[in-house]
Order: sequence, then structure tokens, then C-alpha cells
Amino acid sequence: MEIRFSDEDEAFRREAAAWLEDALSAEFAMLRGRGGSGDDAAFVDERRAWERKLASGGWTCIGWPREHGGRGATLTQQVIFFEEYARAGAPGRLNHMGETLLGPTLIAFGSEAQKRRFLPPIVAGEEIWCQGYSEPNAGSDLANVQTRARREGGEWVIDGQKVWTSWAAWADWCFVVCRSEPDSKRHRGLSYLLVPMKQPGVEIRPIQQITGDAEFFEVFFDGARTAGENVVGAPGEGWKVAMGTLAFERGVSTLGQQMLFRNELAEIVALAKRNGRAGDPLIRQRIADAWMGLEIQRYNALRTLSGGESELSGAAMIHKIFWATWHRSLGKLALDVLGPEAEVAGEGGEPTRFQRLFLFTRSDTIYGGSNEIQLNLIAERALGLPREPRPA
Repeated sequence: MEIRFSDEDEAFRREAAAWLEDALSAEFAMLRGRGGSGDDAAFVDERRAWERKLASGGWTCIGWPREHGGRGATLTQQVIFFEEYARAGAPGRLNHMGETLLGPTLIAFGSEAQKRRFLPPIVAGEEIWCQGYSEPNAGSDLANVQTRARREGGEWVIDGQKVWTSWAAWADWCFVVCRSEPDSKRHRGLSYLLVPMKQPGVEIRPIQQITGDAEFFEVFFDGARTAGENVVGAPGEGWKVAMGTLAFERGVSTLGQQMLFRNELAEIVALAKRNGRAGDPLIRQRIADAWMGLEIQRYNALRTLSGGESELSGAAMIHKIFWATWHRSLGKLALDVLGPEAEVAGEGGEPTRFQRLFLFTRSDTIYGGSNEIQLNLIAERALGLPREPRPA
């Protein structure tokens, strides 16, 4: 594992940092630190414009091959950019799903026509995507998908429900895993469809969180349609494509996520110094533990990426449960550092910065695969232990 950067890499770091500092100093200054987890509904129109600003500087899809509109950036350069992006306090990306999940999936599995149609608007920041995987009875158990699609003339007709769909209210398109073969079961007979969101037959309902926000949505498909050619891979092979998408989720953006965590820890340390809680030896030890946890995440991520960013190794499998549990503990630490202030709501009864952090991190160990599911995956796939008994 190489944890040092070459002179060329450091020059790339300076270029990225300078561009971000300039871009965030005027028109987009209000976006610093906004739009992250627990703040996803903030400045949506301005963040759409920010996607286009990034594109104008060549800072979208930097890891994509040049022939598909990217920079062809090396893995090291991608790590650097995500770190500098977070270090600059740049806003949460509105098109994370399009750039890091759907785009690489199309490059790997899509037809040439699909690449020509869908990749350029992602690079340009013009089309926003969301992900239609989870359902009320198919969250951690994705193979239990019940949303159905049937061919009708030259189109697919979709009926069903998706849930916990981030960015659904603002997305132009959704990549949807659905059951396209009647009477098929589990991972067989699924298809991976690209579905326009702005059409009759698509209803979006917000899901209110304990923070008072609604950044997740339910999506109901009732006769929604998409063109027959908008199936990625062959009909019935959606499971393979969907698993490919999930593998891309474990890419270099994890280093940027860790830089955001580092920013949060720095805020907590600064508060502890201001209010005197830094003098409490127990608080100091918890801060030290949090710092060590961040370092472990970084080295584990670099080790995983050095073996190939799509490789589902044992090191990769522990990543989600580790950061989710760590981040939940950080939320508790934030309120303990606040002390009695943690009991007082902010202006207008809204949660304060650290109250929001605490409340949102309750969900970290649930979404994206609950801790219980993660433990099963580690046991069965990484350690080779017997599978958990399944219902007959």
C-alpha cells in the first residue's frame, strides 16, 4: 500500500485545491459545508448550478476514461480530488448516483447507444439520477424485489414501489431493478431499467425523518414507461448489473467521506476547547479514540483500493460496518461535548448543528445494509462460515 504522493500528484492536489477555493469564494460561497448527510434538501437549485460549474472546470467524472468525457485520472488523483473537495467544504454532490454509480455501470455493461445518450449529460451536470433498489420487503434482501416490468409494444411498463430513494424529488432519471419475468424468484428474472422520473405514473412521497427533514422518498410506479432499449444488459440479467453497481459504490469517494468525518471531528475538538470539556480526561480519551478510528478507516480504504476499487475483499467488507458504527459514536460524542446545551433546540425549534449530526447518525447503521446484515456478509463471504438458516 502506497500512502505517499508523487510530485505530479501533489501538483494535481494544488490545482484542485486552487480551483475549488476560487469557485467557492463568490457565487457559490453560501454552499460551503451544505448539502451533506442530514442537510440534503439545502440549496437544491444552487447545487444543480454547482454541478454545471464543476463540469465547466473539468471536475466531474474525473476517473472516467477520456473517451467517455472523464479526465482518465489515476486512482491516486481521484483520492486526492475527493479529499480536497471535502477539505474545501464543497457542497454535497447532487449527482453522486449518476457519476459514481450509474455512469461506471453503463461504461461496464451498457450498449454504445446508451453510453452516447446518458453519459454526456452526467459529465455536463445536466441530468440528475436516483437509485431504485430498496422496497418495503426488499431492503437488505434485494433479491426479494417485487416491482414488475412488462414489455408493451416498444416500451417497458413498470408497476411497484421503491423506498428510501435519495434525491428522488430532484432526479431526472432513476435506475430501477425490477422483476421482468413472471413467476421468477429471487435473483433470477430481474432487469435493470433506466426510467424517466418526470412522467405520469410516477408519484414521489417524502419520508419525514427524526431531524424533521425529508431527504428520502417513496416512489410509486403505476404504469410508468420507458423505452424498450433502456434496459442495461440483457433482460433477466439485472442481478448481475445491480451487483456491478454496488461494487462501484465502494470506490474512491470513501476517502472524501472520511475527510468530511475529519471536518466534523475538528468541529467537535474546537468546541471542546472553547467550552472547557477538553479538560475532561474521559472526553479527551474519546476524542483520541475517534481520531484513531479515522486513521484506521483511511488505511483500510487505501489498502482496499490498492487491490482494485471493485474488489469485494474481506478488507472491503468491514468498511461499511466500521464507519457506520464509528460515525454513530461521533454523534454521541458531539452531544456529550455540548453538555447541557445539547438539550436546547436551536432557533425556531430546529435542531442545532450537532443535534442534527447526532440524530442523523442513528441511521448510519441501518441504511446501505444494516449492521446485522453486514455481520452476516462478513461471516459468510469473508470468513466462509455456514450460511444463516433461511426460511423454507
